[in-house]
Amino acid sequence: MKKITAAIAGNPNSGKTTLFNALTGARQHVGNYPGVTVEKKEGSRIYKDCQINFIDLPGTYSLTAHSIEEVVARDYIINENPDVVVNIIDASNFERNLYLATQLLELNVPLILVLNMADVAKKQGYSFDTEKLGSFFNARAILTVASKSEGINELLDSIIEKSQIQTEQTPSPLQIHYGEDIEREIDKLEKLVDKKHPFAKKYGARWLCLKLLEKDEQIIGLSQNREILNAAEQSISHLEKLYGDSPEILIAEKRYGFVSGVYEGAVVHTVQHRHQISDLVDKVLLNRVLGLPIFIIMMYLVFKLTFWIGAHPMVWIETGFAYLSNFISGLWPQGSENAVKSLIVDGIIGGVGGVVVFLPNIVLLFLAIAILEDSGYMARAAFLMDRIMKKIGLHGRSFIPMVIGFGCTVPAIMATRILDDRKSRLTTIMVLPLMSCGARLPIYTLFISAFFAVRWHAMVMLIVYMIGILIAIILSLLLRKTLLKGESGIFLMELPPYRMPTIRGMLTHAWERSWLYLKKAGTVILAISIVLWFMTTYPKASEEKLSGLSEQDIQKAQLQNSIAGRVGLAMEPAIKPLGFDYRIGTALIGALAAKEVFVAQTGIVFSISDSSGEESLTLREKLRANYTPLQGFCVMLFCLISAPCAATLAICRKETNSWGWALFQYLGLTAIGYTVTLIVYQTGSLFLG
Repeated sequence: MKKITAAIAGNPNSGKTTLFNALTGARQHVGNYPGVTVEKKEGSRIYKDCQINFIDLPGTYSLTAHSIEEVVARDYIINENPDVVVNIIDASNFERNLYLATQLLELNVPLILVLNMADVAKKQGYSFDTEKLGSFFNARAILTVASKSEGINELLDSIIEKSQIQTEQTPSPLQIHYGEDIEREIDKLEKLVDKKHPFAKKYGARWLCLKLLEKDEQIIGLSQNREILNAAEQSISHLEKLYGDSPEILIAEKRYGFVSGVYEGAVVHTVQHRHQISDLVDKVLLNRVLGLPIFIIMMYLVFKLTFWIGAHPMVWIETGFAYLSNFISGLWPQGSENAVKSLIVDGIIGGVGGVVVFLPNIVLLFLAIAILEDSGYMARAAFLMDRIMKKIGLHGRSFIPMVIGFGCTVPAIMATRILDDRKSRLTTIMVLPLMSCGARLPIYTLFISAFFAVRWHAMVMLIVYMIGILIAIILSLLLRKTLLKGESGIFLMELPPYRMPTIRGMLTHAWERSWLYLKKAGTVILAISIVLWFMTTYPKASEEKLSGLSEQDIQKAQLQNSIAGRVGLAMEPAIKPLGFDYRIGTALIGALAAKEVFVAQTGIVFSISDSSGEESLTLREKLRANYTPLQGFCVMLFCLISAPCAATLAICRKETNSWGWALFQYLGLTAIGYTVTLIVYQTGSLFLG
């Protein structure tokens, strides 16, 4: 006869004792756990040729080890390794009881969720999707009424079934994501704990790291390595400074966010439930009719503030670079031609300066996004978008890398690893470059501020972002209907409680992302700018070609004779129908390396090609003098859709393990970008003359 050990865990007053009695009848005895005066109840039952031994663990609200009951329950589960853990949940108090289940999930135990008092919950208006609930916890979810012995046989069948699954295979651990900052600290600690903690294998490195961050006294006592404890203290201090709260509170909030997500996903209908502040706000922000318009208005305000506040510092930086350019030019005799002077003024200042000018907009955009993320609103935006994602055949979890894609496409593609379904993952990777990354923001800011009135800046920016999202939706739908057919899986969207972001946290998050942009401008873009300056300057045109030309025509002839100019002229017949000339063509070449380089190369081209009489003009003024608003919009459109940067191509190849998919994305998006831009420019030209 097979023997199975089942531990019964649950909150006090969840009906745990009633269920234990219904399962074991008179076959039970009571004693104390070794070394503590905590009651230990054991019982057994013969069912389908199996002897199931039940251990009724002390009633606890969590496993954080704040009380002796919590320590006893946790130690039994970890040390005794029961075949199954049966978590009793008061179905009429679902959200509160589910917190314990999140901690059992983190222990990666073979779990069965029992929603007891289902009759009371039904009277209160609750109805549960048990299949979806179980999928969130890699567990079976069962409705019972212990006082009437309803659901007992189903529970016994599930215990036998779960124990057999455990024998055959170990379930893949599911994890609650605690946010970028906490996860970063966990990753740091995990590497150290995995190598040096004496109980890393027994408890699991990640679980130990969480307990160390929560200042769990029992786990701290087990962690004898001073290096581990010091690292944990540093992580705790960093998170406290960042958020103004202890990691224990932050981690608990994320667990409750997970619980809220489970509630939204698994509770089919409720007539009565507890109303908290977050619930009341969510009634508006998550409203099926109002939610999406509010999100769009919110993003419009973000762009509005980005331009409005960023306008003045942008002009200051622009003016500063102009003064610097004039100062360095003044070190040489007026009208003299010097390669060093041209490299510094046209290549470095014209290239890198053109990118750095937009740093205020970058900082403000990331600051606004940090506020939305830290307050808890971005998770609500993800919940809203999840409904759309499902309709286009994508996994709801795809929205997470898409949000990351607004910062940078490379980590966004790496973030698709959270998707288990390969077809959903490939679809997401293919459309991620259509999320306007931070590298495109300087292009948008340059052309919007050059060609559109101030009152239209935010609206045009929003339109460009929405075009990318719309095309991504259409392409996802097409891919899921053709090359990548398949069903999308169930997704749990976590809804953390709203919180007031700390000033330190907001500034830190905004600066981290902005610093990466500035660092890129001072390294990668600087190097590429120097290369592009050389390509835009050499070879020089012969004296015969320049003979008899005006100063402006000489500059133009020199540019056209250069390597970049020749490539641009060769491209011009192909890009002219889009409204682009050879100068934009040369800038597009630079954008293949990194999107920001488009702005750098545009600055270099116009520094070299314009006559000396126009040197005091800003790049925006030069663009306005040479192109129309329609051409400016088409440049933004083409840069949005076409030819992802080299880093995106490389990471796509790595994550898909296929050059075929990488080139399909690269060439496919370029073809779509060309087609869409062609239609917009030619149609616009007809209406605008």
